[in-house]
This record gives sequence, structure tokens and C-alpha cells, in this order.
Amino acid sequence: MSGPSNPPRGAEAAVVAPGARGGSRALLEFLSRHGEIWTLFILLALIAVFGIASPDFFSRASWLATSQFAVEYLLLGLGETFVIITGGIDLSVGAILGLSGMVGGLVMRALIHAHAANGVTIAAGIAAALASGALVGWVNGTLITRLRLTPFVVTLGMLSICTGGIYLLNGGRNVGTIPDIVGTAGSFAIGGWMPVTVLVAAVFCIICAVVLAQTRFGLRTYAVGSNPLGAGRAGIDVRRHLVRIYTLAGFLAAVAGLMVMARFASASVQAGANDELDAITAVVIGGASLFGGRGTILGTVVGGFVITVMVTGLILIGVQPFWQQVAVGAILILAVAMDQLRDRLLESI
Repeated sequence: MSGPSNPPRGAEAAVVAPGARGGSRALLEFLSRHGEIWTLFILLALIAVFGIASPDFFSRASWLATSQFAVEYLLLGLGETFVIITGGIDLSVGAILGLSGMVGGLVMRALIHAHAANGVTIAAGIAAALASGALVGWVNGTLITRLRLTPFVVTLGMLSICTGGIYLLNGGRNVGTIPDIVGTAGSFAIGGWMPVTVLVAAVFCIICAVVLAQTRFGLRTYAVGSNPLGAGRAGIDVRRHLVRIYTLAGFLAAVAGLMVMARFASASVQAGANDELDAITAVVIGGASLFGGRGTILGTVVGGFVITVMVTGLILIGVQPFWQQVAVGAILILAVAMDQLRDRLLESI
């Protein structure tokens, strides 16, 4: 049967103003591809609000606290960005951070007791931490691809395994016996304003941004997240690429573990606890889609600073710590809701 003779008001508007329709779609597509833009506006608004509410927000002490606080979220977020672009998720990165830091701390302590040279001690501890993080990430990727298990289930299980492993390795105690130079470097700020840990995180952000945007590895990452079947038909070994992605996420979590250990001059059993939520939030509010195929390193960096600025600002204005977690969770829900709303609007135009 044919439809009604008079088109509905919405269809009539589309016929009358096709340019407006095309313009709206172009705007939505632009915002969809560049989600970091609206996130940047949120960041600037938060800075303005907290700067007015607390003049101390613009002090050097506040900047040092905020930037060092952001390091672990940024490094975890880098790996999480690659994972989420492929359409997966890694709930174990926070636990990998803690486990790798503990492994590195234990190796350093053992070599100190064996009277090894500082250079050997530090190099061995760093290597052990990075290797352990990459290994756990490799196991995640292998289980997901070879056993065809969902990333949520595998990484949730690995979260529990690594968390238990942290306590088993040293009987639930922190490791405070590490070379003094590690703690000194972790707390040192170049020119009084640029912490060494922040500089390390910035270098990794730049490297990951180039890899994701300018290399074949990044192109394959987007392809796998957008259409895994099509990527396979185009000659991409999807399984192998996913294993590499999760290995990279584990490696970057280990780097974050080393930065946290250096900052506090110890390997803590509490390091990385619940950090995976903040890392995922940073990636999503930075414009990445949980359904895969979209995301940028710049967006993750901006999203990470949104979280840290918000937490630091709430502390400065005297808000109870419990509300900080409420705020982070609310931002995550809002970011996912806006992502889905944006996709529905694109489909309707």
C-alpha cells in the first residue's frame, strides 16, 4: 500500500531544508570524529570554576599534585584507548599496574640485599616490571582470541588474579627497600614545575599518538574495531593484532606501575586499585566509542585531565572524598549516554 498523500512534518522539513539537514549531519559527524573538542570545553570550564572557587587551584603545588595524579590515568588510558578502539575492554590494567610495580620492587629489594650496583638493580627492576605487565597483557589477548572468550570476562578474571597475586608476592606488605635515586627521580620537578614522571608520560603520549594516527598498526587497530570481518578479509591477522593490543596495554600499565613506585618511593599493595574505572572513563569522555572504531590519544589525554582536575578541585573546595567517586561514575555514565545519543542522531538525519 502507498503511504499517506501528505508527508509528515519531519519529512516535509527535510525536503524543504536539505541543506540544513546536511549541515546538521556534517556537524554531528565532525563532533563524533573529534570528541576531544567538547571534552576540552568541559576541561576549560572545570578549570575556570575551580579557579574561581579556590584561588589555590592555580598554585604550583596544585599543578604538581594534579599533574602527578594524572600520570597513572594517562598511561593506563593510552593502552585502554587501543583496546577500546578494537571494540574490547581491559578491566585488569589497574591490577597489572599494582602487580608489575610489586614485581619490580621485589627484584630491586633482592638485588639491594645482594649488594648489587645501583645501575644493575634499577635496570633489572624496570625490566622485570615491564616484562610482567606485558606478559599478563599477552595472556589476556591469547585467552580472548584463542579460546574466543569475551574481553570483559577474561580481564575481569585477570583483575582478580593479579590483585590476589600482589598480596601473595609479599604477604600483603609494601616494599619500601628500593634505590634512593628512584624515589628522588619520582619526586623531582624540572624547573620546579615539570615532574619527571609527567615528562615520561608525555613522551609515551606522543609516541602512542603517532603510532595510532600515522602507522599501519594504528590503521589496523581502527579497521579491527570498525569491522573485524572486513579487516580479516583485507588480509589483517585479527587475532594476532588483538594479542599485540592487549600486550601493549599490559606494558603501558607496567610503565604506570613504575611511575607510581617512583613517586611514592615504594611498591604498594594498594597501587592501581580501581584505576581501571578512571582509565576507561578518560578514554570514553575523550570521544572513544565503546563499540569500537573511534578514539584518539588526544581525547584520552584531555579526558584524563578532566578527571584529575575535577578530583583535585573537589579536594581544594573541601568536598568529601566519597563524592569524588560519585562524580567520576556520573561522568562515565554521561559520556556513554552522549556517545549513544550522538550515534542515534547521526542515524536519524
